[in-house]
Amino acid sequence: MKISYNWLKQFVQIDKTPAELSLILTNVGLEVESIDQVQPIIGGLEGLVIGEVLTCVQHPNADRLRVTTVNIGGSENLQIVCGAPNVGAGQRVIVAPVGTTVYPLEGEPFKIKESKIRGEVSQGMICAEDEVGLGKSHDGIMILPEDAPIGMLAKNHFKMEDDFVFEIGLTPNRADAASHLGVARDLAGYFRTKYEIPSLADFKTDNENLVIPVEVEDLEACPRYSSLTISGVTVADSPDWLKDKLKVIGLRPINNIVDVTNYVLHSFGQPLHAFDADQIVGGKVIVKKVAEGTVFATLDDVERKLNADDLMICNAEAPMCIAGVFGGKTSGVAAETKNIFLESAYFNSVSVRKTSKRHGLKTDASFRFERGTDPEITVTSLKYAALLIKALAGGEISSPVSDIYPHPIKPFEFDVTYNGITKLIGADIPAEEIKAIILALGIEATAESATGLSLKVPAYKVDVTRECDVTEEVLRIYGYNNIEIPAKVNASLSYSIKPEKENTTNTIADLLTANGYAEIWCNSLTKMAYSKNLDEAVQILNPLSSDLNVMRQNLLMPALESVAYNQNRKNADVKFYEFGKTYHLINEKYVERPRLLLVISGAKQSEQWNHNSKSASFYNIKSAVDAILSRLGISSYQMDTLNDENFAYGIKYFRGDKTLVSFGAVTKADRKLADVNAEVFYADFDWAGLLDIVKKNKIVNKEVSRYPQVRRDLSLLIDQTVTFEALKGIAFKTDKKLIKEVGVFDVYVGDKLPEGKKSYALNFILQDEEQTLTDKQIEQTMQKLISNLTQQAGAEIRK
Repeated sequence: MKISYNWLKQFVQIDKTPAELSLILTNVGLEVESIDQVQPIIGGLEGLVIGEVLTCVQHPNADRLRVTTVNIGGSENLQIVCGAPNVGAGQRVIVAPVGTTVYPLEGEPFKIKESKIRGEVSQGMICAEDEVGLGKSHDGIMILPEDAPIGMLAKNHFKMEDDFVFEIGLTPNRADAASHLGVARDLAGYFRTKYEIPSLADFKTDNENLVIPVEVEDLEACPRYSSLTISGVTVADSPDWLKDKLKVIGLRPINNIVDVTNYVLHSFGQPLHAFDADQIVGGKVIVKKVAEGTVFATLDDVERKLNADDLMICNAEAPMCIAGVFGGKTSGVAAETKNIFLESAYFNSVSVRKTSKRHGLKTDASFRFERGTDPEITVTSLKYAALLIKALAGGEISSPVSDIYPHPIKPFEFDVTYNGITKLIGADIPAEEIKAIILALGIEATAESATGLSLKVPAYKVDVTRECDVTEEVLRIYGYNNIEIPAKVNASLSYSIKPEKENTTNTIADLLTANGYAEIWCNSLTKMAYSKNLDEAVQILNPLSSDLNVMRQNLLMPALESVAYNQNRKNADVKFYEFGKTYHLINEKYVERPRLLLVISGAKQSEQWNHNSKSASFYNIKSAVDAILSRLGISSYQMDTLNDENFAYGIKYFRGDKTLVSFGAVTKADRKLADVNAEVFYADFDWAGLLDIVKKNKIVNKEVSRYPQVRRDLSLLIDQTVTFEALKGIAFKTDKKLIKEVGVFDVYVGDKLPEGKKSYALNFILQDEEQTLTDKQIEQTMQKLISNLTQQAGAEIRK
């Protein structure tokens, strides 16, 4: 949701900068995802100044050019060659001096340079309105009023005020904040001040020449329907101020009538709809549901078959609009419209959501109706829109306000206690502070005692119905950051023989974090394109969007989106881990599988002055996998290469028919799907399987040996098909008691070796837990090891 900084100031006094306001909004629960500086027109007239043409003479070498002298308030006048036919001495004009960048309506921006045109020096440009974005005309230069101040910046003369737009990640429960007024209410609560809405004192019915009666047949789907008519309007372009307001928040201006309805929608959060009154057959409006399968052409020129549960705004013969969702093709405002019927209604949120999902229609109106609008603001919005339409399109209000509201929606009434609020928050907030916050948020206190308040909560606060909800309102305005963590924390200790799931998870999380990995939490909802097995896909019946229409079948693809997000922001070196679940539909049963994912991409270590930066490789992910299994005490497993569509290449560790972990390189297809350019390595653990193994293992603690370790190295010439894991296995089988560790510290493959061969340099750590090793024991063990490596691996010992 986009909120304009300047627009907000129409509702509440703000003395904070946009950056400061961004932090405040986030702290009160309206998370600001980005701030963009927006100019009403491209370039914002930066660098342009008001000048006066002092002289204007014929160019000596060109019939269609003039040589002018222009005063822009500096110490020296400028000589400018101008080709406009209407340039003349004594005019006030817009000047682009040397160094200014000009942004024309068509074509690329260009920078003004001092140049010679047909032999005459030109030190700037006198601008036409289309050359600076102030209009479409290119018939000549733009001539300003005679009192335009010489030397004034053009942006100041035209009152071009830069705006800032907050992109707010609105949570579904905050329907009350889906407008500038809604955000202003929260700011008023934060600043303990009042918000204001425009005055309606000038509203009156001019005549009753166009009364259109309304019937509401389904009061459950439409509890309130307000309307009026305006006759004699002139449909035209909106004034610049209104266009600018809409363009700042990303809306395309259409005409003065439609733009007013959009302006009121984003001001108050109340959707409006304007009908061409002359197209209302039978002269009356009926709010009802129509027959199943009725064909209806919507504004996007698509014919849709209606459902029997779709609420429609109809005339005497046919539907005109899908209530709360989308207008009809023929009933809207057109260039020739003279009379309009203006609707402001409160529709049932469930009804609108179901209709919106059925037809795949998402609009600004349905977005708000689905979450719940304010039933008490329909008439206010209607009157405000009518006044704006009269001001911008002329006409007369030709009917009284029709307001069908037989069963008013009551506010939520309940009691709260100061003690209950502070107890739940966990901090002693003064009662006066609690009361001030509650009242500033627009909640009415009908009674007060020494211990608490009796409240009447407006219906637009759809999620504030109990004391705990009010507590949350108080806390977010008071500030979560202002709640101190107590110095004393009470806790109870429990004893468990076997490792607990949470403790084991925390242990591995600590291990990964200590090794430079960052924990991520990705959305369990993702896009269907990420599902490898469509038969097992768990689809969402009412998805929020096409990108969130299925439960994830793996942790990799959402994590790759995080990799892409970081790499696109120049953070190419990432190491992530996530504990999460995957979701599957197997034999008509829903299955959740706990997994652990590791992801590495970019450099394995950040660049420093004392070492070179090297790219992460397969061996870095393998090292992390081995460290996790070692930390869990799992040493007994088999290894095999992967033949899996989810990996470009890789290895798996397994026991029997159960895979403990698969790790390797991400395929090019998966990287392309997530827009990741760099190579990525990942590991996918069966976390539930690992926990089961850990639970069965007996934890044994032992002292550090008092006897020293001994290291011996061997250089081997082996076949390229022999793996290090095979050599390691032979070593441990040779002497499980004395050989503690096996490592590889050099690998060579090249033309100096026989074809099909490679050289490995291995180190072996030997230690006896009960006594100091003798040279004889060490020599016997190494000779036995050499013999086994020669016989079982075909190794040739290199001296």
